[in-house]
Amino acid sequence: MPVDRVDYSGEGLSEAELLPTPWQQARLWVEAAVERSRTRGDVPEPLSISVATVDADGAPDVRTVLMRFFDERGPGFVTCLTSAKGQQLQGNPSIAAALTWPAMFRAIRFRGVAEELSRAEVAAYFDERPWGSRISAWTSRQSEPVEGRESLEAAYAEYAARWPDTGEPGEVPVPDFWGGYRIRCASVEFWGGRSNRLHDRFRFTRVGEGDLDTVAAWTVQRLQP
Repeated sequence: MPVDRVDYSGEGLSEAELLPTPWQQARLWVEAAVERSRTRGDVPEPLSISVATVDADGAPDVRTVLMRFFDERGPGFVTCLTSAKGQQLQGNPSIAAALTWPAMFRAIRFRGVAEELSRAEVAAYFDERPWGSRISAWTSRQSEPVEGRESLEAAYAEYAARWPDTGEPGEVPVPDFWGGYRIRCASVEFWGGRSNRLHDRFRFTRVGEGDLDTVAAWTVQRLQP
């Protein structure tokens, strides 16, 4: 099929601009993407992150979720723990994820292992979700087959009646099958698109203990496009 070729007009990323830790560089780019989404609207869902796991047969599996946690410990997301991704991570915690912003010609790749979030973190986040999203967490047994949408909507109505929207904190309990994961990164790569496909790529690789903002924990290399 015909393809319209686009010459990337991004600013790229130079050694002089690269910040000293993966946390500082990632935070800068994430904040820029969120701000651009608000002001220009050409970066929809700036926190959408593609998450790749490995199934029991060693085959890769990928899906897009929303990055709900991001600090010096790494990016994180929430999910039904019995979902495909949850079961795969229980069997093999190896994980890769990517934030991609085509309008900005930027992307960030994370590789490492998934660590399950504490119940305290999960509960604190769950209580911040809109009431409807908390009800839907009970409704969906993510990744399991369902006969039709009618059964989903019936289950939603059942849970909505059980825990009506009162505006009170904790009105909807956290499902025991619902939680999340944070990625403990072994490497973080930054991609900046450039004209003629001569893109900029910098990869931070873990060489010691510490979080994403520990300078001594990381070494950085420029990679060929």
